[in-house]
Amino acid sequence: MPEALSDKHHTDLDAVVIGAGFAGMYQLICLRDRLGLSVKVLEAGDGVGGTWYWNRYPGARCDSESHAYWFTFDPELMKGWEWSERYPEQPEILRYLNYVADRYDLRRNIQFNTRVTSARFDEAANRWHVRTADGESFTAKFVITAVGCLSTANVPNIPGLESFKGDWYHTGMWPHGGVDFRGKRVGMIGTGSTGIQAAPVIAETAKHLTVFQRTANYSVPARNVPLTPEFKQWIKDNTHTIRTATRETLNGQPFRIEQRKALETPAEERERLYEEAWERGGLQFRATFEDMMASKEANDTAAEFVKKKIRQIVKDPKTAAILSDIDHPYAGKRPPIDTDYFETYNRDNVTLVDVKAAPIQAITPNGIRTSDAEYELDIIVFATGFDAMTGPLLAIDISGRDGLKLRDVWEAGPLNYLGLQVAGFPNLFTITGPGSPSVLCNMPVAIEQHAEWIADCIKYMNAHGIDTIETTPEKMAGWVQTVNEVASKTLLSTVQHSWYLGANIPGKPRVFMPYAGGMVPYREICDDIAAKGYESFVLSKARATAPA
Repeated sequence: MPEALSDKHHTDLDAVVIGAGFAGMYQLICLRDRLGLSVKVLEAGDGVGGTWYWNRYPGARCDSESHAYWFTFDPELMKGWEWSERYPEQPEILRYLNYVADRYDLRRNIQFNTRVTSARFDEAANRWHVRTADGESFTAKFVITAVGCLSTANVPNIPGLESFKGDWYHTGMWPHGGVDFRGKRVGMIGTGSTGIQAAPVIAETAKHLTVFQRTANYSVPARNVPLTPEFKQWIKDNTHTIRTATRETLNGQPFRIEQRKALETPAEERERLYEEAWERGGLQFRATFEDMMASKEANDTAAEFVKKKIRQIVKDPKTAAILSDIDHPYAGKRPPIDTDYFETYNRDNVTLVDVKAAPIQAITPNGIRTSDAEYELDIIVFATGFDAMTGPLLAIDISGRDGLKLRDVWEAGPLNYLGLQVAGFPNLFTITGPGSPSVLCNMPVAIEQHAEWIADCIKYMNAHGIDTIETTPEKMAGWVQTVNEVASKTLLSTVQHSWYLGANIPGKPRVFMPYAGGMVPYREICDDIAAKGYESFVLSKARATAPA
């Protein structure tokens, strides 16, 4: 039955978009400005930004270069904004997103401080009923989730946290006023990309920083620098070139993977190329050889190069050994880039604790206790990542046909077609959902592709009088098989403790979630489906359901 209209407030719309980050903002532009639909974006925060609204931890910075990490749908928008650094910091990215919101007058269709708690499909009315934490309700023909892949913070269940007398923070839920570390003994748990960014900045002001490392990680220097006036002008003069480059590369970056093989390159030449890539810095290091992610032997050459660099940088041999004791291929997990991360361990006020050798047993009133010591702390920082890709969607109570729950469909892992739709949930689209390139890609590129595909699909439906679009269990099963087959051809599938498989969340099914085939073939698959009238989906007109 439809929701009673005696709610605090009720609004009927063409579409509800959940989330006002990159994805929600662009989906609003596509639906409101290009299709003329009535749209409301519901956002839990009090401003736009999504990931960059919440993640304000010290050192938070993009790991894609600024001239590729933005919207490219409008050349005038690209020419109107000027980045200051090679890798933009969180405040600058947030300023950019507010600039976009101002330029396109987006806030009039965004409702802030509004957390969506449930979405339920009413088959009889062909409407989704969306409810919020404060009792508002919305009905819409379409619901598009733009909740982000990395937005549900993972605070590990360590006994005793409630007893800690100091303050604790998760990097994904950072106080907007910041945290003062001066004179404080700080313990940071986690050495993924977030911890690698945060540690050097925290160490600058903390009395002492103790880093608790379970899994050693590779990192390549970012070589961040201010952009020169000449490069800023080059960006303005080459907006088409930049957009084309990011749409023609597998990972949505403005550089291409070199067409050469590590194992076919003489050792001395290979070392020289790695050295050049290390000095250049950034994610381009992994593009040095085309066989790096397909061959363990090829990857070993990169892995050993980075481990050697760690041992050269870190002065204390014991600390260097712990940091370089890496148990997975280079870029088999998210490959961080950094500014003085390994150099930070040369500071007198920084200590590394190997919790693989001495696991954390409890948080005590005064700090953290491992199996062989207790560390007295004033502040604990959890740089422990997120319940990635599925967590943000499962945080909402989503019900489809006949009360089917998304959490039940995904009990054994995410089933999804193209990362866009789930069978049993008509007219519900998931931007960069599991099964799409998403986190293996430069995110704005993946987001633009999904938002545009969804808008084109809705335009087609409206033009042809189609009421619902829905994938099938068979299509989902086939796509999950494709995702697994593609991943199995890379070294990504060999890393069993990666959050790409959900391994950072206790009890979460181990399923490889992103599509590892790259944006170019993925875009071609999606475009082909659209060109054939969405034949891979079930389309319905006025209760008469039939394949297109």
